[in-house]
Amino acid sequence: MAADAPPPSKEQRTLPSPEEFTEVQESAEFGELRRSYRSFAFPLTVGFIAWYLLYVLLSNYAGGFMGTKLFGNINVAFVLGVAQFITTFLIAWWYSRHAAAKLDPKAEAIKTRMESGA
Repeated sequence: MAADAPPPSKEQRTLPSPEEFTEVQESAEFGELRRSYRSFAFPLTVGFIAWYLLYVLLSNYAGGFMGTKLFGNINVAFVLGVAQFITTFLIAWWYSRHAAAKLDPKAEAIKTRMESGA
């Protein structure tokens, strides 16, 4: 079994103090990271929950509409149910792209600065 990672360093690494964590948490850079995350995640979460609740409410109270046959044995309920799964995977893919492009570089910069003791 080959390892691509270098062996662990022999030097003892000191962890940041609670005061340093608080200082970073109150920094503008961390605030921007948090804002970037929230501006993406919160609206998408609210939108998905609304979409899911619409599906549940239609299933409970609009049986005639949901039972409408589109083609063969495929009805509106089936199509909307499959759309729920597709939406879930699309949101996960979209978030991973957003995180890789916007969140991870900012978080890595903060982490590197904290670990270097700067």
